[in-house]
Amino acid sequence: MMKRVLCFYIIFSTLFSFGQSNTNWDKEKIKALVDYANEIGTFALIIQTDGEIIASAGNIDKVSRVHSVRKAIISALVFQNLDKISLDTTLEDLNIQDFPIPLTKLQRKTKVIHLLKSTSGVNHPTGSQIGLMQANRDTLLGYEPNIPGEKWAYNNWDYNVLTTILEQETGKSTSELFKEGIAKPLGINEFEVIYRRDTTLSKHAKAGFRLSTRGMAKFGQLFLNKGIWEGQQLIPEKLIRGITTDFTLTINQSNERYGHGYLWWIQEKNYAEGLLPNGSFVATGAWGQRILVIPEWNTVIAHKTMTEIPSSQRTRVTRKEFEQFVILLANAKI
Repeated sequence: MMKRVLCFYIIFSTLFSFGQSNTNWDKEKIKALVDYANEIGTFALIIQTDGEIIASAGNIDKVSRVHSVRKAIISALVFQNLDKISLDTTLEDLNIQDFPIPLTKLQRKTKVIHLLKSTSGVNHPTGSQIGLMQANRDTLLGYEPNIPGEKWAYNNWDYNVLTTILEQETGKSTSELFKEGIAKPLGINEFEVIYRRDTTLSKHAKAGFRLSTRGMAKFGQLFLNKGIWEGQQLIPEKLIRGITTDFTLTINQSNERYGHGYLWWIQEKNYAEGLLPNGSFVATGAWGQRILVIPEWNTVIAHKTMTEIPSSQRTRVTRKEFEQFVILLANAKI
Protein backbone atom coordinates (compact mmCIF):
# COMPACT_ATOMS: atom_id res chain seq x y z
CA MET A 1 0.00 0.00 0.00
CA MET A 2 1.35 3.41 -0.97
CA LYS A 3 1.25 5.98 1.80
CA ARG A 4 1.18 9.72 1.49
CA VAL A 5 4.62 10.92 2.64
CA LEU A 6 4.69 13.91 4.99
CA CYS A 7 7.54 16.39 5.26
CA PHE A 8 9.38 15.96 8.55
CA TYR A 9 11.71 18.11 10.53
CA ILE A 10 14.13 15.54 11.94
CA ILE A 11 16.48 16.32 14.80
CA PHE A 12 19.58 14.29 14.01
CA SER A 13 22.20 16.92 14.69
CA THR A 14 21.78 16.33 18.45
CA LEU A 15 20.92 12.64 18.27
CA PHE A 16 23.91 11.37 20.24
CA SER A 17 25.38 14.61 21.53
CA PHE A 18 24.01 14.47 25.05
CA GLY A 19 23.21 11.95 27.78
CA GLN A 20 24.46 8.43 28.41
CA SER A 21 21.12 7.10 27.13
CA ASN A 22 22.15 7.86 23.56
CA THR A 23 24.76 5.07 23.57
CA ASN A 24 21.89 2.58 23.89
CA TRP A 25 20.80 3.10 20.28
CA ASP A 26 22.29 2.58 16.83
CA LYS A 27 22.22 5.99 15.13
CA GLU A 28 21.80 4.74 11.57
CA LYS A 29 19.00 2.36 12.57
CA ILE A 30 17.20 5.15 14.41
CA LYS A 31 17.45 7.23 11.23
CA ALA A 32 15.97 4.32 9.28
CA LEU A 33 13.20 4.04 11.85
CA VAL A 34 12.25 7.69 11.43
CA ASP A 35 12.36 7.26 7.65
CA TYR A 36 9.89 4.40 8.06
CA ALA A 37 7.64 6.61 10.20
CA ASN A 38 7.72 9.18 7.42
CA GLU A 39 6.72 6.56 4.84
CA ILE A 40 3.69 5.31 6.79
CA GLY A 41 2.32 8.81 7.41
CA THR A 42 3.36 9.62 10.99
CA PHE A 43 2.71 13.28 11.79
CA ALA A 44 5.03 13.61 14.79
CA LEU A 45 7.26 11.28 16.77
CA ILE A 46 9.38 11.30 19.92
CA ILE A 47 11.78 8.57 21.03
CA GLN A 48 12.76 9.30 24.62
CA THR A 49 15.24 7.36 26.78
CA ASP A 50 16.25 8.18 30.36
CA GLY A 51 14.00 11.22 30.11
CA GLU A 52 15.90 12.65 27.12
CA ILE A 53 14.61 12.99 23.57
CA ILE A 54 17.12 11.07 21.45
CA ALA A 55 15.18 11.51 18.19
CA SER A 56 12.11 13.39 17.06
CA ALA A 57 10.30 14.08 13.82
CA GLY A 58 7.49 16.32 12.69
CA ASN A 59 5.90 19.13 14.68
CA ILE A 60 6.12 17.72 18.20
CA ASP A 61 4.58 20.88 19.68
CA LYS A 62 1.43 20.89 17.55
CA VAL A 63 -1.63 20.31 19.75
CA SER A 64 -4.30 18.02 18.34
CA ARG A 65 -6.70 15.26 19.35
CA VAL A 66 -5.24 12.12 20.88
CA HIS A 67 -8.54 10.20 20.66
CA SER A 68 -8.70 7.09 22.89
CA VAL A 69 -5.38 7.84 24.55
CA ARG A 70 -7.77 9.92 26.67
CA LYS A 71 -8.74 6.79 28.60
CA ALA A 72 -5.30 6.39 30.14
CA ILE A 73 -5.48 10.07 31.13
CA ILE A 74 -8.89 9.64 32.77
CA SER A 75 -7.48 6.66 34.66
CA ALA A 76 -4.54 8.77 35.89
CA LEU A 77 -6.92 11.47 37.15
CA VAL A 78 -8.90 8.87 39.10
CA PHE A 79 -5.66 7.56 40.64
CA GLN A 80 -4.78 11.11 41.69
CA ASN A 81 -8.07 11.58 43.54
CA LEU A 82 -8.41 8.41 45.58
CA ASP A 83 -8.82 10.57 48.69
CA LYS A 84 -12.22 11.47 47.26
CA ILE A 85 -13.05 8.38 45.18
CA SER A 86 -12.88 4.84 46.56
CA LEU A 87 -12.26 2.10 44.00
CA ASP A 88 -14.80 -0.08 45.84
CA THR A 89 -17.57 2.52 45.75
CA THR A 90 -20.61 1.49 43.69
CA LEU A 91 -22.64 3.55 41.25
CA GLU A 92 -25.49 3.28 43.74
CA ASP A 93 -23.30 4.74 46.50
CA LEU A 94 -22.38 7.58 44.16
CA ASN A 95 -26.00 8.15 43.13
CA ILE A 96 -25.12 7.55 39.47
CA GLN A 97 -27.99 6.94 37.07
CA ASP A 98 -28.45 7.16 33.32
CA PHE A 99 -30.99 8.63 30.93
CA PRO A 100 -32.94 7.89 28.76
CA ILE A 101 -32.35 4.23 29.72
CA PRO A 102 -32.12 3.92 33.51
CA LEU A 103 -29.62 1.63 35.17
CA THR A 104 -31.03 -1.50 36.78
CA LYS A 105 -30.46 -2.35 40.42
CA LEU A 106 -27.88 -4.93 39.32
CA GLN A 107 -26.04 -2.46 37.11
CA ARG A 108 -25.83 0.06 39.95
CA LYS A 109 -23.74 -2.49 41.87
CA THR A 110 -20.91 -1.68 39.47
CA LYS A 111 -17.82 -0.40 41.31
CA VAL A 112 -15.31 2.24 40.23
CA ILE A 113 -12.68 -0.50 39.88
CA HIS A 114 -14.94 -2.27 37.37
CA LEU A 115 -15.04 0.89 35.26
CA LEU A 116 -11.23 1.13 35.39
CA LYS A 117 -10.96 -2.50 34.28
CA SER A 118 -13.69 -2.26 31.61
CA THR A 119 -15.71 -4.94 33.38
CA SER A 120 -18.86 -3.08 34.40
CA GLY A 121 -20.89 -5.19 31.99
CA VAL A 122 -23.16 -2.18 31.38
CA ASN A 123 -24.41 -2.32 27.81
CA HIS A 124 -26.07 1.09 27.50
CA PRO A 125 -25.67 3.08 24.30
CA THR A 126 -23.26 6.00 24.53
CA GLY A 127 -21.72 8.67 22.37
CA SER A 128 -18.62 8.13 20.20
CA GLN A 129 -19.09 4.37 20.12
CA ILE A 130 -19.87 3.30 16.59
CA GLY A 131 -19.06 0.72 13.96
CA LEU A 132 -16.84 -2.21 14.97
CA MET A 133 -16.41 -0.89 18.50
CA GLN A 134 -20.17 -1.01 19.10
CA ALA A 135 -20.58 -4.37 17.35
CA ASN A 136 -17.74 -5.90 19.37
CA ARG A 137 -19.18 -4.61 22.63
CA ASP A 138 -22.63 -5.95 21.77
CA THR A 139 -21.14 -9.37 21.00
CA LEU A 140 -19.33 -9.47 24.33
CA LEU A 141 -22.05 -8.01 26.57
CA GLY A 142 -25.31 -8.89 24.85
CA TYR A 143 -28.45 -6.89 25.58
CA GLU A 144 -29.41 -8.00 29.08
CA PRO A 145 -27.88 -6.67 32.35
CA ASN A 146 -24.64 -8.43 33.35
CA ILE A 147 -23.17 -9.13 36.77
CA PRO A 148 -20.54 -6.41 37.37
CA GLY A 149 -16.96 -7.63 37.17
CA GLU A 150 -17.66 -10.80 35.16
CA LYS A 151 -17.43 -9.64 31.54
CA TRP A 152 -14.79 -7.49 29.87
CA ALA A 153 -15.61 -5.20 26.95
CA TYR A 154 -14.00 -2.09 25.53
CA ASN A 155 -16.81 0.23 26.44
CA ASN A 156 -17.04 4.02 26.17
CA TRP A 157 -19.93 4.02 28.62
CA ASP A 158 -17.55 2.96 31.40
CA TYR A 159 -15.03 5.69 30.55
CA ASN A 160 -17.64 8.42 30.21
CA VAL A 161 -19.14 7.52 33.58
CA LEU A 162 -15.65 7.72 35.11
CA THR A 163 -15.55 11.32 33.90
CA THR A 164 -18.91 12.02 35.53
CA ILE A 165 -17.70 10.48 38.81
CA LEU A 166 -14.44 12.44 38.73
CA GLU A 167 -16.19 15.75 38.29
CA GLN A 168 -19.00 14.96 40.72
CA GLU A 169 -16.74 13.81 43.55
CA THR A 170 -14.00 16.44 43.17
CA GLY A 171 -16.23 19.37 42.28
CA LYS A 172 -13.83 20.27 39.46
CA SER A 173 -13.92 19.96 35.69
CA THR A 174 -11.73 17.43 33.91
CA SER A 175 -9.78 20.36 32.48
CA GLU A 176 -9.09 21.75 35.96
CA LEU A 177 -8.07 18.32 37.25
CA PHE A 178 -5.68 17.73 34.35
CA LYS A 179 -4.20 21.21 34.62
CA GLU A 180 -3.57 20.98 38.37
CA GLY A 181 -2.63 17.30 38.60
CA ILE A 182 -0.66 16.67 35.43
CA ALA A 183 -0.13 19.63 33.08
CA LYS A 184 1.27 22.09 35.62
CA PRO A 185 3.73 19.74 37.37
CA LEU A 186 4.88 18.17 34.06
CA GLY A 187 5.22 21.50 32.26
CA ILE A 188 2.58 20.73 29.64
CA ASN A 189 1.76 24.30 28.66
CA GLU A 190 -0.87 23.71 26.00
CA PHE A 191 -3.80 21.30 26.10
CA GLU A 192 -7.55 21.29 25.69
CA VAL A 193 -10.39 19.15 27.01
CA ILE A 194 -13.34 18.75 24.64
CA TYR A 195 -16.71 17.36 25.71
CA ARG A 196 -19.05 15.44 23.47
CA ARG A 197 -22.52 14.61 24.71
CA ASP A 198 -25.46 12.86 23.04
CA THR A 199 -28.36 12.92 25.49
CA THR A 200 -30.47 10.80 23.15
CA LEU A 201 -28.15 7.93 24.12
CA SER A 202 -26.78 8.70 27.60
CA LYS A 203 -26.51 11.59 30.04
CA HIS A 204 -22.78 10.92 30.52
CA ALA A 205 -20.44 12.96 28.33
CA LYS A 206 -17.17 11.99 26.71
CA ALA A 207 -14.15 14.10 27.70
CA GLY A 208 -11.54 14.12 24.94
CA PHE A 209 -8.05 15.63 25.03
CA ARG A 210 -5.90 17.69 22.67
CA LEU A 211 -2.18 17.39 23.43
CA SER A 212 1.13 17.82 21.66
CA THR A 213 3.43 14.88 20.98
CA ARG A 214 5.82 16.43 23.52
CA GLY A 215 2.99 16.45 26.07
CA MET A 216 2.20 12.82 25.28
CA ALA A 217 5.84 11.89 25.88
CA LYS A 218 5.83 13.67 29.25
CA PHE A 219 2.67 11.82 30.28
CA GLY A 220 4.29 8.52 29.31
CA GLN A 221 7.44 9.48 31.21
CA LEU A 222 5.36 10.02 34.37
CA PHE A 223 4.27 6.38 34.18
CA LEU A 224 7.79 5.22 33.34
CA ASN A 225 8.90 7.07 36.49
CA LYS A 226 6.38 5.03 38.52
CA GLY A 227 4.30 8.15 39.12
CA ILE A 228 7.15 10.38 40.34
CA TRP A 229 7.93 13.77 38.80
CA GLU A 230 10.74 15.95 40.19
CA GLY A 231 10.61 14.11 43.49
CA GLN A 232 6.84 14.33 43.89
CA GLN A 233 4.64 11.20 43.83
CA LEU A 234 1.83 12.33 41.53
CA ILE A 235 0.28 8.88 41.00
CA PRO A 236 0.48 5.97 43.49
CA GLU A 237 3.20 3.55 42.39
CA LYS A 238 1.17 0.45 43.30
CA LEU A 239 -1.54 1.45 40.85
CA ILE A 240 0.98 1.89 38.03
CA ARG A 241 2.38 -1.56 38.85
CA GLY A 242 -1.19 -2.83 38.59
CA ILE A 243 -1.34 -1.93 34.89
CA THR A 244 0.81 -4.97 34.09
CA THR A 245 -0.04 -7.17 37.10
CA ASP A 246 -3.79 -6.67 37.54
CA PHE A 247 -4.88 -6.55 33.91
CA THR A 248 -7.85 -8.35 32.36
CA LEU A 249 -7.39 -10.67 29.39
CA THR A 250 -9.25 -9.29 26.41
CA ILE A 251 -11.46 -10.93 23.79
CA ASN A 252 -11.62 -10.27 20.03
CA GLN A 253 -8.65 -7.90 20.11
CA SER A 254 -5.28 -7.68 18.33
CA ASN A 255 -1.98 -8.92 19.76
CA GLU A 256 -1.26 -5.31 20.79
CA ARG A 257 -4.37 -5.54 22.98
CA TYR A 258 -3.86 -8.87 24.72
CA GLY A 259 -4.72 -7.42 28.12
CA HIS A 260 -6.34 -4.28 29.51
CA GLY A 261 -4.95 -2.83 32.74
CA TYR A 262 -6.49 0.35 34.18
CA LEU A 263 -7.25 1.57 30.64
CA TRP A 264 -3.76 0.85 29.25
CA TRP A 265 -3.16 -2.08 26.86
CA ILE A 266 -0.78 -4.98 27.45
CA GLN A 267 0.79 -6.66 24.41
CA GLU A 268 0.87 -10.41 23.79
CA LYS A 269 4.27 -12.11 24.02
CA ASN A 270 4.40 -12.61 20.25
CA TYR A 271 3.81 -8.90 19.57
CA ALA A 272 6.59 -7.36 17.47
CA GLU A 273 8.12 -10.83 16.96
CA GLY A 274 8.53 -11.13 20.72
CA LEU A 275 11.12 -8.33 20.77
CA LEU A 276 9.19 -5.96 23.03
CA PRO A 277 10.20 -6.55 26.68
CA ASN A 278 7.69 -7.88 29.20
CA GLY A 279 6.25 -5.17 31.40
CA SER A 280 5.65 -2.76 28.51
CA PHE A 281 2.26 -1.09 28.06
CA VAL A 282 0.63 1.25 25.58
CA ALA A 283 -2.17 3.78 25.28
CA THR A 284 -3.74 3.86 21.83
CA GLY A 285 -6.05 6.11 19.87
CA ALA A 286 -7.78 6.18 16.51
CA TRP A 287 -5.71 6.61 13.34
CA GLY A 288 -2.44 5.65 15.07
CA GLN A 289 -2.04 7.70 18.27
CA ARG A 290 0.33 5.87 20.65
CA ILE A 291 2.10 6.33 23.97
CA LEU A 292 4.30 3.26 24.43
CA VAL A 293 6.06 2.80 27.78
CA ILE A 294 8.98 0.33 27.84
CA PRO A 295 10.35 0.14 31.41
CA GLU A 296 13.12 -2.38 30.62
CA TRP A 297 14.60 0.05 28.11
CA ASN A 298 13.73 3.13 30.22
CA THR A 299 12.08 4.42 27.06
CA VAL A 300 8.88 6.19 26.01
CA ILE A 301 7.57 6.46 22.46
CA ALA A 302 5.05 9.18 21.62
CA HIS A 303 3.53 8.77 18.16
CA LYS A 304 0.90 10.95 16.56
CA THR A 305 -1.08 11.10 13.36
CA MET A 306 -3.01 14.22 12.39
CA THR A 307 -6.82 13.97 12.35
CA GLU A 308 -7.75 17.64 12.55
CA ILE A 309 -7.85 17.86 8.77
CA PRO A 310 -10.49 16.68 6.27
CA SER A 311 -10.87 12.89 6.44
CA SER A 312 -9.86 12.55 2.79
CA GLN A 313 -6.44 14.01 3.68
CA ARG A 314 -5.76 11.89 6.76
CA THR A 315 -3.26 9.06 6.88
CA ARG A 316 -3.93 6.17 9.22
CA VAL A 317 -1.00 4.33 10.78
CA THR A 318 -2.37 0.84 11.26
CA ARG A 319 -1.66 -1.49 14.18
CA LYS A 320 0.45 -3.68 11.91
CA GLU A 321 2.48 -0.70 10.75
CA PHE A 322 3.10 0.43 14.32
CA GLU A 323 4.06 -3.13 15.22
CA GLN A 324 6.66 -3.01 12.45
CA PHE A 325 7.82 0.31 13.92
CA VAL A 326 8.38 -1.45 17.26
CA ILE A 327 10.33 -4.23 15.52
CA LEU A 328 12.62 -1.64 13.91
CA LEU A 329 12.99 0.08 17.28
CA ALA A 330 14.00 -3.18 18.93
CA ASN A 331 16.56 -3.83 16.21
CA ALA A 332 18.03 -0.36 16.83
CA LYS A 333 18.67 -1.18 20.49
CA ILE A 334 22.32 -1.78 21.33
